[in-house]
Amino acid sequence: MTLPTAVDESTFETEVLNAEMPVLVDFWAPWCGPCRLVSPVVEAVGEAHAAKIRTVKVNTDENQQLAMRYSIFSIPTLIVFKDGRESARLVGYMPQAAMEDRLRDFLA
Repeated sequence: MTLPTAVDESTFETEVLNAEMPVLVDFWAPWCGPCRLVSPVVEAVGEAHAAKIRTVKVNTDENQQLAMRYSIFSIPTLIVFKDGRESARLVGYMPQAAMEDRLRDFLA
């Protein structure tokens, strides 16, 4: 299984904003229970749709500037970036089928 790549403030631009394909960014923190629940869902979506979307994780405790820049007020927050811009935002836990439904425009 391909785990989401951990990105930080120094790699965010290269890994996310300049990416060729859409990137699903999981903003999370180690102490966050719902983040632990959504993590395997993000991994499963990334694995199932690796040809269409890339998955990465941003630890908001370690990357507070990124969290502020993208107005992350609650976690987990998932943001899809396409062509360097935010294209979709999902907040909170959801099962894989629901997440894939919300992401269908990027997975088609």
